[in-house]
Amino acid sequence: MTRRAVTVLVGVVAVSLALPMAASAAPVTVIPGLPPVEVPEVPGVPQLPGVPSTPKTTTPPPPSTTTPEAPKGPAIPNVKTSTGWVALADDATHQITWWRNGKQVKTMPISMGSNDHPTPNGVYHTKEKYRDMYMDSSTYGVPVDSAEGYRTYVEYATRMSWDGIFIHAAPWSVAQQGRSNASHGCINISTENGKWVFNTIPRDTPIVVRGTIGPKYTGD
Repeated sequence: MTRRAVTVLVGVVAVSLALPMAASAAPVTVIPGLPPVEVPEVPGVPQLPGVPSTPKTTTPPPPSTTTPEAPKGPAIPNVKTSTGWVALADDATHQITWWRNGKQVKTMPISMGSNDHPTPNGVYHTKEKYRDMYMDSSTYGVPVDSAEGYRTYVEYATRMSWDGIFIHAAPWSVAQQGRSNASHGCINISTENGKWVFNTIPRDTPIVVRGTIGPKYTGD
């Protein structure tokens, strides 16, 4: 009887020693790429802070379905071009916009013909160019010394019509460019923009004039 009691006592002590060891066992580590293993909870032993029983998973956001914003500006005029270039001079905005191969390239402020000398509406085509020249009202019947006459030195002039309409540099009207019309019918632009047109735009490029109070342009 004494021997049996000793054996039972030894077994009880062994079990009581084993329980703390099991309770203090290190939590299972979750390795990326392997299935998560749930850490078992031991009664009476709180979970370690910051270590959830089941790892949280995040769902990636759905792909964006937003349509890219279209370029701002007017629509390209529906005119034929042999150079790939097209321009629109719009009196409503006092801007001229340039496209190349259907892609908008440049927009610049302009001043077209005043109410007394409005620029006719229609499709023009660029012609000869002059690095500098004198514009003389007598070439279309208005004497230079008359009230409406003029003889003005200009730079970077690109002819749009044979009756005297050009797109050219006009530094004297920069304050009106983009705001109002002040020319005798030509398209006035800054010296920098005049140089760009002179150096960039090839002959026979269509320039559409729209929205002025002028008549319809029928020549070319």
